[in-house]
Amino acid sequence: MTLIRPATEADVPAILAIYNDAVLHTNAIWNDDVVDLDNRLAWFAARQAQGYPVLVAVEDETVLGYASYGDFRAFQGYRFTIENSIYVASDARGKGAGTALLGALVEHAAANGKHVMVAGIEAGNSVSIRLHERHGFVETARMPQLGFKFGRYLDLVFMQKTLD
Repeated sequence: MTLIRPATEADVPAILAIYNDAVLHTNAIWNDDVVDLDNRLAWFAARQAQGYPVLVAVEDETVLGYASYGDFRAFQGYRFTIENSIYVASDARGKGAGTALLGALVEHAAANGKHVMVAGIEAGNSVSIRLHERHGFVETARMPQLGFKFGRYLDLVFMQKTLD
């Protein structure tokens, strides 16, 4: 059974492995370069300092995936709007970890006074789009050729859910 819990610093190496795998093998993260442990530790510390959650999906003490949310844009008018990030280890995809993480993330955001959660998803990532649709997200924008990775331009789909 998959357990969703707050991440600890001890989970950061597993988070790093999932992140770097997504960089190297998917269009989910629009970076070309992998990062090191210091980078992910700094990211984790920054999320904690900002009061934003980092959740992990764990089964038999193995981290299957992680999720977080943070500022959508760094202007005061967006203070009730957050953007989510959900990543699942390649060998755990399709087994429910993403669904559990997104559900927990939505609950956390609503309980903490957030109004809208946004997801920016590469248009070809139909699995993530369907996951968000199942949680009540709707497509609100499609921006063609906004990013570039693996030698081609990528379209970005914005989806959002009103939380209250």
